[in-house]
Amino acid sequence: MKTTILDLIGNTPLVSLNSYWHRRAMLFAKLEGQNPGGSIKDRVALAMIEEAEKSGKLRPGMTILEPSSGNTGIGLAMVGAVKGYAVRIVMPENATPEREKILKSYGAEVEYCSQESWKGDDAISRIKNLCDEEAGLFMPNQYENPMNPE
Repeated sequence: MKTTILDLIGNTPLVSLNSYWHRRAMLFAKLEGQNPGGSIKDRVALAMIEEAEKSGKLRPGMTILEPSSGNTGIGLAMVGAVKGYAVRIVMPENATPEREKILKSYGAEVEYCSQESWKGDDAISRIKNLCDEEAGLFMPNQYENPMNPE
């Protein structure tokens, strides 16, 4: 039995596709959609948050603030909810309503920025500056965080 939903992240099933692939090599598929948030980005979110906690960059009472148009934001919202952090996700205005609903179901606050701002990286720069200026904010920075590919 698992203690929290975070214990379900990773260890996703590996399925043989040999019945579909009649070659000499064996072919397998890793079913990352079986993570609780629905994607491989659950692993990324958990790794970034745990590394930030370990290094002291993220402490109790802080807010996680991240630009995300998709699954990393959902993973951060889920992990943040379990660990007791407030989470704010900034999304481009053309993001799907389903993403907003999922984020809010984990208690995240959702903010929107223009598509022009998003494409020009203005949103990322503004969030970095806000985190530097305002105490209590932490930006995992999925785009530059070395824990992302880990």
